[in-house]
Amino acid sequence: MKTQILIAALFFGGLITAQQKKDSLKVNAIDAVTLKKQVFKKQGDRLVYDVASSSIAKGTNTFNLLKQTPMISSIDGKTLKILGKNDAVIYINNKKTNMDAEALIEMLKSTPSEDIQKIEVITVPGSEFQVESKEGVINIVMKKSKNNGYNGTLKMQNEQAYYNNPNAGASFNFRQGKWSGNSNFRTGSWTDRQRYTLSNGDSTFKNESFGFNDDPNKNFGGGFNIDYEINKKHSLGFSYNMRYNKSFNSVLDITNLQNGVLNNRTVNNEDAQTRNHSFNLNYEMKTDSLGSKLTSNVSYLWFNRDKVSFNESFPLTNDTINKYSALHQAVPQIINNYAANIDYLKKTAKGATWLMGISYNHTNTDNDTRQDKLKNGEFVIDPNQTNHFIYKENILGIYLNYERKLTEKISGKIGARYEMTRSTGDIVDKTGFERNYNNLLPYLNLNYAINPDHNLSYTFSSRIRRPRFWELNPSRTYFTPTNYTQNNPFILASKYYNQELNYMYKNAFYANLSFNMVEDAAASDLIPLQGTVTAPQKDAQGKIIKDSEGNPIMETTRFLRYIRTNYGKNREIALTLGMNKSWFKDIWTTNYSVNLGYITYKGGVFEDPTAMPAPGETEVIDPYIIDVKNYNMSVTINNVIRLSSKKDWFLGVNYFFASQTAMEAGMIGARQSFDFSLKKIAGDWTIVAEVSDLFNQSFYRVKGVQPNGKFNNITNFNYPRLMSIGVTYNFGNQKLKKAREMKSANDAVKSRT
Repeated sequence: MKTQILIAALFFGGLITAQQKKDSLKVNAIDAVTLKKQVFKKQGDRLVYDVASSSIAKGTNTFNLLKQTPMISSIDGKTLKILGKNDAVIYINNKKTNMDAEALIEMLKSTPSEDIQKIEVITVPGSEFQVESKEGVINIVMKKSKNNGYNGTLKMQNEQAYYNNPNAGASFNFRQGKWSGNSNFRTGSWTDRQRYTLSNGDSTFKNESFGFNDDPNKNFGGGFNIDYEINKKHSLGFSYNMRYNKSFNSVLDITNLQNGVLNNRTVNNEDAQTRNHSFNLNYEMKTDSLGSKLTSNVSYLWFNRDKVSFNESFPLTNDTINKYSALHQAVPQIINNYAANIDYLKKTAKGATWLMGISYNHTNTDNDTRQDKLKNGEFVIDPNQTNHFIYKENILGIYLNYERKLTEKISGKIGARYEMTRSTGDIVDKTGFERNYNNLLPYLNLNYAINPDHNLSYTFSSRIRRPRFWELNPSRTYFTPTNYTQNNPFILASKYYNQELNYMYKNAFYANLSFNMVEDAAASDLIPLQGTVTAPQKDAQGKIIKDSEGNPIMETTRFLRYIRTNYGKNREIALTLGMNKSWFKDIWTTNYSVNLGYITYKGGVFEDPTAMPAPGETEVIDPYIIDVKNYNMSVTINNVIRLSSKKDWFLGVNYFFASQTAMEAGMIGARQSFDFSLKKIAGDWTIVAEVSDLFNQSFYRVKGVQPNGKFNNITNFNYPRLMSIGVTYNFGNQKLKKAREMKSANDAVKSRT
């Protein structure tokens, strides 16, 4: 009850203040009119947050600035959500970023907020954006100036969670005549600590597992971009980005019980390295004085992840079934992507805009998985789990958009994207498939500016979601010998249909109503499949044990297999009510939102398409039925309070709450997070001290119960409380202009690595 009262007090306190301020205007004479730039406003298909006009943009970093942006939230400090549910794709100056997720977040945390002009939130992107499913776009627009010179940023930060995690970064920008460029470098180390509690079974059987995972990481990354303005109409650019991550001596230690009795202990030791290199060459030609232009670019992306592990299972009882077992596993993945695109933007004298383009992506993934099992004291190849999977994919996209202002109050944008996908998957010497499909993806946006205080818009879009490349690799990751995750090369692309109605009042208060439909839906998380394997019993030397009549003695083992697969369809309707406003001459800045949702999942998984039983084995899968209906809500409350008249001390007080929410694998428990920050600005220096999730309440737990009584429960406590202190130093001319901004041809592929 106290939590509900606190939410109500914080959320409606701002509304009450607004009403008091409005009433006071009725009795006070108007002595002068002050023109103030709008900080938050609706423009066409996007909501624009002009942070350069906001008091909170001083002395922080871009990631924290995004968390303060209307419609954007983050509960874990590692991901960004739009409207509390949609994944966010980051663009910088209309160019999609080239980095993997972890590198991107580190880059955002090391970019000073003073460099940001505005943030555009596109909840339903148009046909020109290379996004999937119901992803939204966050476009970060940097400040521009024609001044020559250079600037840079140095940053050091230390974070304390379960372990201490230091990191540092530097960036450098320059502009001289026709040349401009930027570079950055980041390095750091962190160790993730997670504690697991797993249980599954039914009324007659219960399996429990508990343990921990320590995952140490060291990484460095960086890149550079060079642009050359050949003349006023022609420009050329080249960019390169890289990241290296090393995770050696990662340990997963799990103890297992069956029906309350200790059974065995499994220890998994893992070494992994990830390398990512991307190159882009681009060209731009301006074709007239209205802003029309032709852009083209070619890109190459190389991704390599090597992972090897040693899994041992130790018996804790003296029975003959649970014997010591061990396996070696190597799961490498290499991705090569070649891409190119040409866009032509045509602006007419009457104010209309045409955008047409064509893109091509060719991707080749190579996954040579090897698994060796311990037999008779020696490691031998397990043919069932050793496979060489090669996946090739070709995507040709053609898109066309038309945008114009129909009347003084009504504007619109209509477009379509046609994609042809040709792909083949080959598990060498075992099986393969060929999957070809075409998709027409229409888009429509209508915007009605009723008057200066009221704006209404409607958007429709359709998208597909292709499986991530690592999801296709048919490899296993083991918790125990009978509890593991299983990737699936036979996942189908899912089809998404997204609709949205948005209303904004006085560029401060907004309501967003959305409806999403998904066909051939794939689980947002893993589907827990329970079942049994019946196989001949073997002795310590691996020989089949037979009875007196010479027949093999069969034994049955239960398993829990978390699998990625399609299951059916889902529907979701959501309403977001929000406010972004400053009070008392920008002393107090508020960003509040409430998300209300209703979601249904319908379908089931009745077989395992990845199952490959060994000769003599029989596998039985318990059907997994999905028939879920769920109401849910979340609340985001962000406050920034200026503590001094010199604008050099700031206090941040944030709160996030999410009710229990359904997904295909069960019900996610309620989560909440209290965050506090204190910021001091001293000239070019900024010092920030933060505490995230003070009460350790944002961890993940799920409970799943099937109609037949089978259950699967997971608790993953990742020690979410985080204390950090960071020091940032900005030097040089802080007002530089990039020669231009370009998109990368292989943008659509990077999120799938």
